[in-house]
Amino acid sequence: MPLTTDEKLLALSRETIAVFDKANGGVHPGFRPAHAKGILLTGAFTPSPDAASLTRAPHLHRNSTPVTVRFSDFAGIPTVPDNDLQGAGPRGFAARFHLAEHVHTDIIGHSVDNFPVRTAEGLVEFLSAVIATDPAAPHPNAVERFLGAHPAAMRFVQIPKPIPTSFARESFFAVSAFKFTNADGVSRYGRYRVLPAAGNEYLAETDAAVRSPNFLFDEIKERIAREPVRFRIVVQLAEPGDTTDDATVRWPEDRPQRAFGEISLQQIAPNNAAEQQRMIFDPIPRVDGIEASADPLFEPRANIYREAPQSGKRALDANGRGASAAQRTHYLYDFFA
Repeated sequence: MPLTTDEKLLALSRETIAVFDKANGGVHPGFRPAHAKGILLTGAFTPSPDAASLTRAPHLHRNSTPVTVRFSDFAGIPTVPDNDLQGAGPRGFAARFHLAEHVHTDIIGHSVDNFPVRTAEGLVEFLSAVIATDPAAPHPNAVERFLGAHPAAMRFVQIPKPIPTSFARESFFAVSAFKFTNADGVSRYGRYRVLPAAGNEYLAETDAAVRSPNFLFDEIKERIAREPVRFRIVVQLAEPGDTTDDATVRWPEDRPQRAFGEISLQQIAPNNAAEQQRMIFDPIPRVDGIEASADPLFEPRANIYREAPQSGKRALDANGRGASAAQRTHYLYDFFA
């Protein structure tokens, strides 16, 4: 994906990466600054017959399309335990649809149907408040003051983020809305939802506490050796008057949901660690028939993904202050997948 030449946007991207690194207690070379711990699986996408009326995008008009999917824990710390109630969630999902050689489109989501800020500038402000927070300091501390002044962030932080029994039993939600256009030129706005065919299943905190630090990653390897891992993709459609350019505003649950297709994952991707370093997912679709909405998060997110490759080229002097990295992850949330 292309890197912007807009110097202001580049500066914002680099500032965001720097505050993520500080929140993580420093750079972890070779890993993403969020969702550092992940695993790639491969399989195929089969479109729903209903999806052709929603978009003319090519993967909705083929029998099937190869896909690569990455599951991940939240923190930018590659050793975060899967059962860490503060650092592991929300979990991430990213899917790449391989349309042709060097041609693809992606879906990126996380396991909470919500988002705390509308802009990347708001993200920097939030992360900076997290970094400045000393849990032993008088209340309200820095992050409490931020949350008190930003109801959307407060809502996000307070949403339960239970630990699933498996990545295959978790649901994932797109952060931003997209504009879908069909062959007749008719457009609708919608958000992706990625739903497990096996249904949701979560652990009680006491049960999660006794699981091994890598239990989600071990379980998905064992599961896919036995059987395919399947997810349904649906698109929640906006109605006239719904907000489509603000990730903090979610639509009512009674909005219609259009079947988009099914992903069937068949195996763990070979050369997994190296492929994760090479593959940079793109939140902007860049495919005919599906466009980014006017949500101001799209361009900064795309440039942050591109500017912060997991190659370890980021500065190695980013050190957090105030709370420990483990304490800070309590307030953090998905921006990368």
